[in-house]
Amino acid sequence: MPHLRAWRPPLDGVTEVLHARFDEHSYPMHAHDTWTVLLVDDGAVRYDLDRHERGAFGDLVTVLPPRVPHNGTSARPGGFRKRVLYLDADQLPARLIGATVDTPAIRDHHLHRAVSEVHRLLRTPGDEPAADGLLALALARLRTHLGDPAEGRPNSRAAAHALRDLLEDHIVDGLPLRTAADTLHFDPAHLVRSFHAEFGMSPHRYLISRRVDLARRLILTGRPLRAVAADSGFHDQPHLNRHFKRILGVTPGGFASSTHTPTDLGRLPTESGDPTSKISTDEA
Repeated sequence: MPHLRAWRPPLDGVTEVLHARFDEHSYPMHAHDTWTVLLVDDGAVRYDLDRHERGAFGDLVTVLPPRVPHNGTSARPGGFRKRVLYLDADQLPARLIGATVDTPAIRDHHLHRAVSEVHRLLRTPGDEPAADGLLALALARLRTHLGDPAEGRPNSRAAAHALRDLLEDHIVDGLPLRTAADTLHFDPAHLVRSFHAEFGMSPHRYLISRRVDLARRLILTGRPLRAVAADSGFHDQPHLNRHFKRILGVTPGGFASSTHTPTDLGRLPTESGDPTSKISTDEA
């Protein structure tokens, strides 16, 4: 009996994610209107594509193009376990369909790890935006393997600063990478690479850090933590808790319990232990 989970994540360009285990099922010839990016985590899959017998297994990243029929069956006893991203047809150029039919299997450890990490992020509500930039980099790497590298990447520093300024306008509501790329007229993967080279972090990490910064300001006003999570752009309170602690080393609740009013501060002992001592002008 098959075990599967399928869902459509809130991520531009991804129409479906499928995680499945099949013990006996064999797919007949069929076609999709999407690009299929396949990882086989256990077992092996034998399939026919354009009248050629192919295989998917191990550390291979298998890419099947839109509207090209294929089938699939377990190549070994015991079935197979797979993870699949179904991507909108415009996520890769149509001119790569021929190259993909010729070479659907790609052996690239870094690419495999990136696609696997996209799957991991898409399993956790609220982490989908983190998958956005990683998917863009993976698709750029795929294009290179298929003989179609991205166009030249001028103005890397300008791209990074333009993206940072745009993110500042969308701290709470967020901004899909493809929307940012269309707005700034840069390739998505180029934006991610440029941003990381300039600031030492991904655009998503930057956005999360700014949301945590906003959350701590809201906590200081006495807002309930559930409201803080929503008002600072987090998916929910656990999502806020995880990132808040990762960055600041304390949970939002711990941070809230450590806050004091100006009146409280006047009663706090100084390092010398004298509550009446004052900070000198030099120390200030």
